[in-house]
Amino acid sequence: MRGTYPTTQLLAGTDDVYDPQGDVVVQAELAAAAAAAAAREAELREVMRIAARAAELQALRELGTLKQAEPRGGDEAVRDELTRRAGGYVQADVDGWLAHALAAHLGHYRDPAAREEAASLLTPPVLAHAALLTELALLVPGADVDELAFAALIATTEPEAADALAAFLTRARS
Repeated sequence: MRGTYPTTQLLAGTDDVYDPQGDVVVQAELAAAAAAAAAREAELREVMRIAARAAELQALRELGTLKQAEPRGGDEAVRDELTRRAGGYVQADVDGWLAHALAAHLGHYRDPAAREEAASLLTPPVLAHAALLTELALLVPGADVDELAFAALIATTEPEAADALAAFLTRARS
């Protein structure tokens, strides 16, 4: 924005009055400034939401009750925040929780669109873990998530192998 504009001014050398309310350039600059401020405010609210949810999930994790939490939209960004806070160390239990929620269609993952979007937001190991859990649960109905802990190890160390195993199990079931 160029600066503040007085409500009206007498135009030099004429009896005409200048009104910035009718000046499209001034109004466009004011609208652009308002839009930029709104965007900054929305971005700040999102950063604060992610930080609050990260603190909530971290507390649940420390209490050992993360498994009972329902995933929400945006938890993929929260995972990234938790990873950033941990100095790049990806928290295996948070990844496992997300993989299980994705495989079991829990929380916002009940919606197919949310599951599809997660494919572009989560890391290959988390996605491979979810795919493997899905197939193992179909192979052995009623298997407890804790019995399938080996799936996380396979997916974390060899995500491509986990994907291949999930695809093989899908073919074997068909």
